[in-house]
Amino acid sequence: MPLQDGGIPEPQDDGPVRARPAATGTRPAPAPEAAGTRPVPAPEAVRRGRPRSEAVEQAIFDAVVGLLEDGVPLTELSIERIARTAGVGKATIYRRWPGKEELFVELVRSVEPRDPVLTGTSVRDDLVMLLEMLRQRGLAKRSSALLHNVFSQMQAYPKLWEAYQNTVIEPRRRLGLDTVRRGMELGEIRDDLDVEFVNDLFTGPLLLRTVIRPGADLEPGLAEKVVDAVMEGLRPRH
Repeated sequence: MPLQDGGIPEPQDDGPVRARPAATGTRPAPAPEAAGTRPVPAPEAVRRGRPRSEAVEQAIFDAVVGLLEDGVPLTELSIERIARTAGVGKATIYRRWPGKEELFVELVRSVEPRDPVLTGTSVRDDLVMLLEMLRQRGLAKRSSALLHNVFSQMQAYPKLWEAYQNTVIEPRRRLGLDTVRRGMELGEIRDDLDVEFVNDLFTGPLLLRTVIRPGADLEPGLAEKVVDAVMEGLRPRH
C-alpha cells in the first residue's frame, strides 16, 4: 500500500476497473457434474467501472472542516496539509479536484441546500422555488458554523470567491433570468423592462435579509409573499 508524506498509508486508487476482452473461439462443453457436488456458479457480469469512493471524499471534507474549526484560515490550508489530516496522499485529492479552490467550492455546495429542479409549468411556482432555495440557504448559513466561517473569509480570497461565483452563483442566476424571460414571453410579466433588473426585484428582498441584514426574519411563506407582491406590480399594462 503506497505511503504518503509522514508514513500514513494512502487508500488504493478507486479508478475504473478494466473489463477483460471477450474470449474468442468456441468453448469446450462442460464436464458432467459429479454426483454430490455443487454446480459452479456463473461468472458475474463484468463491471465497467466504480464510482469515486465516498468514504475517501468524506474524510477529505472532514479534514477541511476540522482544520477550519481549529481556526486555520482558508489561505493557510494547503493540499498537503489537508491530505495529511485526512490520512490520504496528495494524489488522491488531485485525482478529484484540480486545486484547493475547487475542493472548497464543492465542500460548500455539499452543505448548502440543493438547487431546485424547476417544473416549468408555472412561472410563479418556479420563481417561488428559486426564492425558497435562497431562504433555505440563508437559514443554513445561520445554523452552520462552517458556512459562516467560509463565507466570512471567501470574499477576501479572490480566486476562491471567483470559483464560487462561476460554479454556484452564476448557474442559479441564469435559472432566475430564464424564468423571468419565460414570464415575459407568456405575458405574465411586463416585457418593457430589463430582464436582469426584474430578476433583481425578485431576489433582492431575500438577499437583503440573508446578507445585509443577517438577523432579519426568514419566515416560512416569505418566498410566496415576495413573488406575489412583485408580480402584482409587474403585470403587463394594457
